Amino acid sequence: MKAYTDGFFSIDPNHGFLPIKEPLLHLPVAYQELQQLIDEMPIQKANGIPGLLAKECAFEEASKALPNYLNSVVKEKDTFVLAALFRSYAFVASAYTLAPAHHQFLATGKYGNAHSILPKNIAQPFVAVAEKLNVFPWLDYHYAYSLGNYQKIDKQGSLEWTNLSMAAKFSGMDDERGFIMLHVDINQYSPDLIKAVFGVVSYTNQNELSDAVALMANTLKHMNTRRKLMWKASRWKHYNDFRVFIMGIKGNDDIFPNGLLYEGVWDEPHAYRGQTGAQDNIIPTADIASGVIQYYPDNQLTKYLMDLRQYRPKCVQQFFEELAEEMHQKSLVERLKENNNFEGMKQLMQVYEEIYFFRNGHWQFVQKYIMQNTAYPKATGGTPITSWIPNQIKAVLKAMHVLSISLEKDPNWDKNSWQESYNRKVELLNNQLKMLSIDSYNPKKIFSLNKKFNMLDY
Repeated sequence: MKAYTDGFFSIDPNHGFLPIKEPLLHLPVAYQELQQLIDEMPIQKANGIPGLLAKECAFEEASKALPNYLNSVVKEKDTFVLAALFRSYAFVASAYTLAPAHHQFLATGKYGNAHSILPKNIAQPFVAVAEKLNVFPWLDYHYAYSLGNYQKIDKQGSLEWTNLSMAAKFSGMDDERGFIMLHVDINQYSPDLIKAVFGVVSYTNQNELSDAVALMANTLKHMNTRRKLMWKASRWKHYNDFRVFIMGIKGNDDIFPNGLLYEGVWDEPHAYRGQTGAQDNIIPTADIASGVIQYYPDNQLTKYLMDLRQYRPKCVQQFFEELAEEMHQKSLVERLKENNNFEGMKQLMQVYEEIYFFRNGHWQFVQKYIMQNTAYPKATGGTPITSWIPNQIKAVLKAMHVLSISLEKDPNWDKNSWQESYNRKVELLNNQLKMLSIDSYNPKKIFSLNKKFNMLDY
C-alpha cells in the first residue's frame, strides 16, 4: 500500500495517524487577536485565573471585537498554519455557540440551548479554512481537538499523556488535558498498526502473514494498556467540565433545535456531528483489516458509524476506502483458512479480543463518565449513548464466534477456555442491555455488572 497524505497527516508505517511533525502551538503574528482570544478563553487559564468561559456572556462579548481574518485565511497555503487556524476557529465556534448551554448546565444540571447564529467574523474565515482542508466547519478530532492540538512539555520526552499539553482548551483543567491527550498517547503506537495492516495486504508467504497479524494483535494490546489509563488521566466526575463544548449540532436537537446559521456564508442553517472518540482511526482500521466490518448489523446505528467516516481528513477516508476494497477481494480469514494457517487464526482471535476490550472499555467509560453524570441521552457525536457501542460490540462477538468454528480443526485450540471467556462477554452485554430496556435504569447497577462478570476495565 502507499502513503496517504494531505501534508499534515501521512498514513504510513512511520507516522501512523499522528501529524508528520508537532502541530503549531501558536498562530502566526498576523492572527494575534485570534490567538489572544484562544488564550483568554478557557474556564481556567494557564496562570490559574478564570478565563472568559468562566463568566456568562463574557466570551460572546469578547468575540465581537475579533477581526474578520477572511482575506488573510484565503491566501494561506501552509498546511500547518491552516490546521492551526482550523483548530482556533473550531474552538471559538464551539465556545461561542455552546457557552449558554454550559452555563445553563451549571445552574440547572441540564444543557440549555446553544446560540443559533455564528457571527460573520467567525463563520466566514472558519468556513474558508475548512474548505481549504476539505473538512466540515465544526470542531473535529483530527485537526482541532486531539491529534492537531498537542505539544510536548519536555521536547526530548515521549508522547505519553503526562508529557503533553493542549494548544487550545475549553476548561483548561487537568481532566480535560488527560482526557484528550491520552488519545494522542494511544496513537503514538499507530505506526505499528499501519505496518501490520500493510503486511496483511502485501505478504508473500504465510509466515509473513502470521507475523503481520501478530503485530496487529500486540499493537492493539499495547494500545489497550494505554487506553486504560483514562481512569487516572481524567476523573469521571469532571467530564462535564468540558463535555458540552465538544457537542455537535447534528443529532443534538435539544441543544441546537434549529441547526446553526453561519452568518455571511449560507442562508440556511447547517448541522454537523460533534467531536468524538469515534472519529479516531484505530478501531475502524482494525475492523476493516480483520474482517469485523463484515459483521456490522444492518441498522441505523451502523449508518451513524459510517456517517462518521466523513468526519475525517480525506487522506484517512481514502486509506479506509482502499483498505476496504483490498480486504473485500479476499478477507483476512479467507487468506488464513485457505492455507490452514491456524497460528495466524489464533493471532486473529487475539486481534478480535483486543478490539472487544477496546470497545467494552469504551462502553464502560460511557457508563461511568456519561450515564452516571447526566441523563442527557445523546453522545457528543449525536448518537444514542445506550445503544451505540453495544451495536459494535455485537459485531466483534459475531466475528469471534465464526472464527472459533474454523479453529475447531486445530488440535491445539483450547476451545473450552475460549468458550468460557466468550460466554461471559455475551452474558455481560445481554444483561446490560436487559437493564437498559427499562426507562428508569440504574447506571450504577449496569456498571457493577462489569465486576460481577470479571470484565472490569481497571
